[in-house]
Amino acid sequence: MPMTPARTGRHDREHIVGIALDLLDRYGLPDLTMRRLATELEVQPSALYWHFDSKQDLLAAVSDRILARIPAAEPGADLLVAAHAVRDALLSYRDGAEVVLSSAALRPGRSRAEDALRAALPTALPDAGLAATAVLQFILGHTTLVQQRMHGESHGAADSAVDPADGEDAAVFAAGIALLSRGAGLTPMLR
Repeated sequence: MPMTPARTGRHDREHIVGIALDLLDRYGLPDLTMRRLATELEVQPSALYWHFDSKQDLLAAVSDRILARIPAAEPGADLLVAAHAVRDALLSYRDGAEVVLSSAALRPGRSRAEDALRAALPTALPDAGLAATAVLQFILGHTTLVQQRMHGESHGAADSAVDPADGEDAAVFAAGIALLSRGAGLTPMLR
């Protein structure tokens, strides 16, 4: 679990995002409020709006920080390896997939995740951008489901232990990426 960033004096945008990520890990997305963040920083909630226009703006910055964990895109990388790198970044924080999903829904455009996936697709693929978006949406949905199960397990509501790196969830993930990969390579992309 990431450590709370050390305070370096005045609060700046990067420090606030670090504290928000720490709160996300401790309390989850539903309890990551501007009020809780301000309390943690020992400031008034209105002070946060000096750095962020809204809570969604803060969550977009949190999303960017989560995705920054994805290694730089390498052309020709294996799609499954790139997909695992994206999933691992999402899993590195509690509710990470939900934060990134929310930001992707409200802030369309390419992200570091999409760039990593696009680099792993064949350069000759005519709709590489569309294929990368489809793969990213699968990863976001699958990882959100896995994180929900993990959360349920931590509260005793899940029937069995969840391990995204092993077992049925890992097999479903690999099968989904394989199906999307074969589909992108064998059939024209639909518009």
